[in-house]
Amino acid sequence: MSAGLALLPVKMAIAASVVVGCSVLAERTGPLVAAMIATLPISLGPVLVFLALDHDAAFIAASALGTMNANVTHAAFIVSYVLLAQRLTMLPSLAIASAVWVLALAGVRSLALPVLPLAVLTILAFAVVHMLVRPYLSVRMAAPVALSRYAIPIRAGCVAVLAGIVTAASDRVGPLWSGVLAGLPIVLSSLIVILHPRIGGKATAAVIGSGALGLLGTGLGLAAVHLMAVPFGTWTALASGLVVSVGWNLFVTGLARRLAP
Repeated sequence: MSAGLALLPVKMAIAASVVVGCSVLAERTGPLVAAMIATLPISLGPVLVFLALDHDAAFIAASALGTMNANVTHAAFIVSYVLLAQRLTMLPSLAIASAVWVLALAGVRSLALPVLPLAVLTILAFAVVHMLVRPYLSVRMAAPVALSRYAIPIRAGCVAVLAGIVTAASDRVGPLWSGVLAGLPIVLSSLIVILHPRIGGKATAAVIGSGALGLLGTGLGLAAVHLMAVPFGTWTALASGLVVSVGWNLFVTGLARRLAP
């Protein structure tokens, strides 16, 4: 059995924990902190680690590039959901945003961009999306709607199963598409499924929209992994990508608090 499949239950548990934890934080600390945690590579990171246990540095470099393609298209997912959630219920908002994400991914993949142009596109895309969704980020959290005590565990279980399917499939589709699969918007989609019916579309949109800047850091971290994996080794590259992503999110959070009235 490959290392990735052997550790599959761990990956599934991590994915579920991230979704539940961020859902609670969104209600208790506000959208920015929840978004900064949700966009950390807490779920993505273990996927790359599991792949690194089975594959060489070149595979990881190619996978990171594939994930960068998926990550930049999260910009389209975010802006679509934020605008739709102002008026629509959870299901149509998520369905349309997901369809937009697929179309955006097809467009980005057709360009076959190397890492540096893709990094520039990442910076521009998330900066523009942040400006577009900024008017919707100041929504105050309303009192959450009471849900069945089984609702969040059931939804978290669905996230874990989906994460497991993605990890298992990645062994068969090659490095680039392994990276694309690793970059599926599972955590964001799951937060929407849990939070939208619980705190409302506008408040959930504030959480998802606040994640635009966090995903910019994720893209830069993936660029570091791609560039460093072959010359410096897989583990040095993964550690560097983690430092970039976490450091960026801490910087954004600290700056937001300093600028807050």
